[in-house]
Amino acid sequence: MTSFEAVTFPEARPSGYDLLTDEPVFDPERHLALTEPESVTTLRDLGYSDGDVVGTATDVAISSPIRILSDEGADVMLTTARRLRAFGRAAGDRIERSVRGGVYRSAWLRDLCLSPEVAAHMSAVYGTEVAPHPMGVHLGHLNYEPSVIDAAVDKWHHDTLPLDYVMTVTDPTITPGGRFEYFVGTKAEAAALRDAGEKPPVDRVVAPGLPGPGWAVAMHGNMVVHRGGPLTAEAERITMVNGYVALDPMRHHQSRTVDLLGVDDPEVLFTEWTRFAAWRTTARLQALIDDIGFGIRPDEAAAALTEAVHEALAAAEEMQRNDHRTEHYE
Repeated sequence: MTSFEAVTFPEARPSGYDLLTDEPVFDPERHLALTEPESVTTLRDLGYSDGDVVGTATDVAISSPIRILSDEGADVMLTTARRLRAFGRAAGDRIERSVRGGVYRSAWLRDLCLSPEVAAHMSAVYGTEVAPHPMGVHLGHLNYEPSVIDAAVDKWHHDTLPLDYVMTVTDPTITPGGRFEYFVGTKAEAAALRDAGEKPPVDRVVAPGLPGPGWAVAMHGNMVVHRGGPLTAEAERITMVNGYVALDPMRHHQSRTVDLLGVDDPEVLFTEWTRFAAWRTTARLQALIDDIGFGIRPDEAAAALTEAVHEALAAAEEMQRNDHRTEHYE
């Protein structure tokens, strides 16, 4: 099976998304300081079965801390995030302040998020070839501290995309609370706890010790239940999430894009969603062209075609839904 090419980032920007001025040019030699994880936790380590794992992007659930940015890169990232704060808004009922689509406003952030050096590094961590997510709203997502101290920065949830890294922008070693945490368990277990009026128990929650700004964990975001915990005092607290997809068209897309209705700018969302669904469908149709053999029965041919275009048809149906909801475990 030949993997497909990443979608080229659009040259045009949505209306109203002007680029920041006086930005430095992203330079991987100066702004990156990539390191390998000391260990990775697998989906099976979290309790997922072989049946749960088959077809997913990778068996990797979450890595130990890895460094993404150099000291200089971390300084630029913090400055950029502060400049983008003015465009913050609520992300449904999960996050009080976030910025999505920042890659259309910051050339430096865009080039970091599309960096082939980082994508190759993430491919090595995940053990499968990945590319930056085709939807720009999933690139460089920024979360900011809430206005209420004891409110979680982000509720317990799993992501609407398959793979990402969560990177600290502010220094976690001096931030009062606000820890990134993940649940050592499955989505089904988290849902059962929610239905019982409970949250993940403390003895099954891990907070990776991130050494400083520009450090991250690589995560199977669609499968790992996680959150940004509450602060214990007023403080600036910023994280950045960058999304990826596996370049194997037969892997599940593991996306819940319908949750973004009412969260993202419609002018941006529907264009990006269409491109993503068309990208996946084109790759699956091409795989069918390349691999189909002689002697196939009519029902097999029909099933193969239906499966190849299923994601595009499902996206078209979901785009017309009126219910705006963001799934989480609280």
